[in-house]
Formats: sequence, C-alpha cells, structure tokens
Amino acid sequence: MRPQVVAHRGASHERAEHTLGAYLAALDTGAEGLECDVRLTADGHLVCVHDRDLRRTASRKGAISTLDLADLSELDFASWKNPWSELDDEAPDRDEELDRVLTLRKLLETVADYDRRIEVAIETKHPTRYGGLVEKRLVEMLRDFGWDRPGSPVRVMSFSFTALQRVERMAPDVQLVQLVEHAVSWRMLRRVIGKDWIVGPGIDELRESPRFARRIAGSGHDVHVWTVNTAEDLELCRSLGVKAVISDRPAYMLELLDQ
Repeated sequence: MRPQVVAHRGASHERAEHTLGAYLAALDTGAEGLECDVRLTADGHLVCVHDRDLRRTASRKGAISTLDLADLSELDFASWKNPWSELDDEAPDRDEELDRVLTLRKLLETVADYDRRIEVAIETKHPTRYGGLVEKRLVEMLRDFGWDRPGSPVRVMSFSFTALQRVERMAPDVQLVQLVEHAVSWRMLRRVIGKDWIVGPGIDELRESPRFARRIAGSGHDVHVWTVNTAEDLELCRSLGVKAVISDRPAYMLELLDQ
C-alpha cells in the first residue's frame, strides 16, 4: 500500500521550516499533504511556528505568545537555515515574502487556491499560556473556509488528548490525530480516544517496537508516522500498513515510492 506523503513543516530539509517558501517547494515536488504547528500571538493570530520562542528560527529572544503579528512580521525566519547564503554570489535573489512568519490563514488560502486537493495536518502546541483558545481560534478559521464539515482537507493533531477533545466538541466532523511520543502511553490512550481518531507515533518508537504499530492498526485506527526521512524508515512504514508518512524530504519520499 502506498502511504500519503505529507511535508513536515514544508520541504524543511532544503528550506527554512514553516515558511511559505518551504510549503511552495513541497507542493511543487508533488507533496500530497502539508504539516504545520500553530501557536497564538499576543494579538490573537495563529502562526505556523514550532518553538515557543524565537531563538532557533529568528535568532532573537522573545516568546511567540508575547508578541503581536506585526512584530513577528518584521523578522527573518529563514536566514538561520543557510547563514552563508549572502556570501554566495551565484545564489538567486531571495523573495523576502517567502521567508517571513507565515500565518495559518495564508497557508490555508494557498492550499484552497492550489490546482489539486492538498490535505493539511495542523498540530496545536501545548502547554501554552492561551490553553483552549488555540483550538477555539483554529475551529473558527476552519469554519471560515467551510472546512469544519465532512470531506474537509484538514485534520487536527496534538499530543494533548484534552486539546483534541476540545476540537471534537466544537467541530465533530474534523479528523483528529492523537500524536504519541512513547509507546507506553498508548496503553492509556487506546482506552479513551475516539474510535475514528487516527494515531500518530514517531518513527523512533516504531523502529524500536514494530509491534507497537501493529497493536495500533489492530485496534482499528489508521496510523500516520512522523518524521520519516530515509528509505529504510519508509519501507518499515509500508510493511506496517501506515497510511501517511510525515517527512522533511517529501520529494525524496515520492521518488522512492515512484520506483
């Protein structure tokens, strides 16, 4: 069975993660889905950022939750990926609009306007000072797009069972993915998650315990795995019947599958 290839934070192996440039690169190479993390700014905007602070991706201090979107929009979120690019005389000119902070709304607009169906896996990050407001704003945005209904291209993921329960109450038709960091936590989660929920283990856990994935599949849940970047890991996922692989290298995964 061929799994769906989902671009992890965009084509993040080659491009700075969570930038519009990374997502367009993933789409151009044929990615069937996009994955993003979302956090809430101080003035209530959902932005695509993984870390709670700016040190790694914007080279400055400050938490996302304490800054307005206008403040974040002035920052360069891409130079950290290739700090020597300005010294490369042959490098193409950068489009700064592709390197700025990306709002979730802009990402969803890009998907809505694309010429083929693209699915989007949105992870809400917890803990956060805004608690359930993150899911509330997310569901409001999905309603704006009409994507809170059956057939929506969006699924919501979280390591927080409570966060996914919130989404289920507000938008019962949206697909949910319970992310699982450690196999041991599955013993508790399998008793409480919805029967239609997807389960998302990490590839490290599957390498250590392929039986873990078989137990998930045996319980009737589809399995989506993060972060799958090598031929060996892809083959493991295929052997386990995994339905989607989330990868920093979507083009490479598609190339392997096409072979």
